[in-house]
Amino acid sequence: MAEESVAKDSVTKVPAVHAPVVGRPFALVQERPGQQTAAQENAADDTTTARTPAPGLPDDPELRAYVHDYFAMTDALPFPSVVLDPGWGVAHANPAYDALFGAVGPHPTAMPSANFLRFVLFHPDAASVLADHETAWCLPMLAQFAEAFADDESAPGLRDIRHDIADDPIMDAAFRLGLPHWVQAVGDAAVHHDGAVRHVRHPDPERGRTSCRLISETPRTLREFGLRRLTLVLRETEPAPTRRGRAHLSVVPAR
Repeated sequence: MAEESVAKDSVTKVPAVHAPVVGRPFALVQERPGQQTAAQENAADDTTTARTPAPGLPDDPELRAYVHDYFAMTDALPFPSVVLDPGWGVAHANPAYDALFGAVGPHPTAMPSANFLRFVLFHPDAASVLADHETAWCLPMLAQFAEAFADDESAPGLRDIRHDIADDPIMDAAFRLGLPHWVQAVGDAAVHHDGAVRHVRHPDPERGRTSCRLISETPRTLREFGLRRLTLVLRETEPAPTRRGRAHLSVVPAR
């Protein structure tokens, strides 16, 4: 978010320890065998896919070790968790995050493993995972983007996303005309989502549709690189609505 943006000149670009997964420039932890999906591999071969330049890795050994351990800790979480750069590019995602979005189809620029905001806004499969997609996910993410873009319109990643929004007449109209009124009506919660409860449809049939609480956090060391972590704390699977018989609906006795 805008308040978490920091200058990038404090980070020196150096080669990564391991070859990073596409869209994960900070991936210092060795990827697990088979983790990279076919869609990601296709995206890696597509030289036309737009990528947001990411900040480089810290050259300080202790900082590199911290980032390595932070990602290892994230991988150990049972809940979907992702580390994002200022343009919502995915710096690292844990196995639970990969599992949540594992069934989505390929897309040249909006894979959840590459950029979370692009996935929410542009991927045709987004609504299949993110329940109540338009009101609970798309509008709030647009509001976050609008705040970040107003703060720094020159940021390459944000500028590219704004260009793609403009290419979609319906989304552009919503961004320019509808969003300001929605933000005014909702208030501060429209932009700041830490603690918000939303719904997802997990591809694991044992989970199905369930709610999750969004936990957004930015430790001081990650903030130095413009990174933040978003975790979706999944709740227990919600029971299906009980289908009542006609007798339950007959408030007035039938004649």
